[in-house]
Amino acid sequence: MNWQADWGLRLRMFVTMFLLFALYIVFAGVITAYVGGGLFLFALMFGGFSLVQYYFSDTLTLRSMGAKTVSRDEYPQLHASIERLSQQADLPKPKVAVVDSSVPNAFATGRNQKNAAVCVTTGLLHTLERDELDGVLAHELAHVKNRDMMVMTIASFLSTIAFMMVRWGAFFGGGHGRGRQGGGGGIVVAILVSLVVWIISYLLIRALSRYREFAADRGAAAITGNPSALASALLKISGQMDKVPKDDMREEAEMNAFFIIPIKSGVVGRLFSTHPPTERRVEQLRDLEREMQSF
Repeated sequence: MNWQADWGLRLRMFVTMFLLFALYIVFAGVITAYVGGGLFLFALMFGGFSLVQYYFSDTLTLRSMGAKTVSRDEYPQLHASIERLSQQADLPKPKVAVVDSSVPNAFATGRNQKNAAVCVTTGLLHTLERDELDGVLAHELAHVKNRDMMVMTIASFLSTIAFMMVRWGAFFGGGHGRGRQGGGGGIVVAILVSLVVWIISYLLIRALSRYREFAADRGAAAITGNPSALASALLKISGQMDKVPKDDMREEAEMNAFFIIPIKSGVVGRLFSTHPPTERRVEQLRDLEREMQSF
């Protein structure tokens, strides 16, 4: 079923991307004035590294999570579900991977629709009913269809450069920092500007990530025609996440941006989460369910 576009959500995503773009324009102008060509050399080197990382994102992400690509013989039902949902989403079937973990979760990765992977944990397979699992898989396929990996990579590129400039500011002080505004003083300004840019972009990128989670939820509802199943899955996963031992949670915490439900780490972790609150996502899905029933 095709859902009507959520123009409010699209507007929020557009405004966030516009603010990021404007912030990066200012950042580039200030750094060019105070640092000169050193930044461009660094950006070129870092850009090349990021391009390689992005090109092999599916392999690198799966490996970092300890995920194993599985065959149809090993997980026939999982393969059948992903193949069926991919056809409904008009997508090529992605690679299928499984992580042996008690944490019930799932994620998608890959640079484009033809080079994507959908991964689930064994804990997720043991937790959800079949229609709930379909909802989660459809959510991950919606991320692939929306090219979220590419969007978030582009959005965070200059933010990462700003972070690296703050972290390695001393590097720009020796030889690379002889800008038009004069050596050490220019470097101090560049580092301070980089810090401000990184903090603001950090918040904007997380807001964008939360909006894209809402969009993926809507996409999953469109693919399956069953928003309530995904809502039920989110509530189950969220409840199970609170029961996972803290040691296990720490092992997975760095992958929050990829997961369907983020691992919470206190008040600050929730405040700067890459995902919206489960309650808001469930509320949206229930609204979509009522919308479907009204047709």
